[in-house]
Amino acid sequence: MSASNVSLLRETSRQVVAGGSAGLMEICLMHPLDVVKTRLQVQRSKMDAHNYKSLGDCFRMIFQKEGLFGFYKGIIPPILAETPKRAVKFSTFEQYKKLLGYVSLSPGLTFAIAGLGSGLTEAVVVNPFEVVKVGLQVNQHTFTEQPSTFAYARQIIKKEGWGLQGLNKGFTATLGRHGIFNMAYFGFYHNVKNIIPACKDPTLEFLRKFGIGFLSGTIGSIFNIPFDVAKSRIQGPQPVPGEIKYRKCLKTMATVYQEEGILALYRGLLPKVMRLGPGGAVMLLVYEHVNVWLQKNW
Repeated sequence: MSASNVSLLRETSRQVVAGGSAGLMEICLMHPLDVVKTRLQVQRSKMDAHNYKSLGDCFRMIFQKEGLFGFYKGIIPPILAETPKRAVKFSTFEQYKKLLGYVSLSPGLTFAIAGLGSGLTEAVVVNPFEVVKVGLQVNQHTFTEQPSTFAYARQIIKKEGWGLQGLNKGFTATLGRHGIFNMAYFGFYHNVKNIIPACKDPTLEFLRKFGIGFLSGTIGSIFNIPFDVAKSRIQGPQPVPGEIKYRKCLKTMATVYQEEGILALYRGLLPKVMRLGPGGAVMLLVYEHVNVWLQKNW
């Protein structure tokens, strides 16, 4: 193997390890907000007695009925997926950025397009895990009463198979969700970080990067949440058992808009921002620090 190939392999390995570390840290800290977001997104009628009245009510009801572990339902699929998912997210972003360097594009556009490419690639890896995660998150039984992650995955495969109606349902919505988020997330972060001067003081520099990362995650969340709502509707339980109402991404968004109004497409935005604002900052900072440490020590 040539020296250049060894160097490329080592660089990619560092990106994989740093990305996996960033993802694992983010999911462990922020998963409870993902559970709350999913519960709010799958609600359809405010008249339903089982519905949550607000963000606070959702937190309270989950804790009262399902206990503390209720906030960690569906955490195994994202933990299992986080290392490859975030590794793909960050390493493909870096590789797409390199490839786009051969094209005459502005740096700002390069960051955004590389982010879009990384998001689409990430979606391919993560979608089966998302199907299992959403199914477990919307299950309102206690933690001990619901099926295990692997039992639920086997149940989906047995009943619906591996395809777009089974373990890969909601695939186009996942493509939209991750593609748009990463385009805004990486595009905003790297463009703004290059505009705002770095601080000599380590604390101020940390706050500068954290603030930009927080805004990056927030903006990405605002742009992609209609796709997130569609994904939750498609991958979650259907309104009438045995009858599939939500099947295709754009049609699902149109149905939600027609039946429930425009605000329904932004349901769960607050917990999503509460998660992916600080979570987005955590991921970028952990990735950068781990990557720098690996460059010095490996």
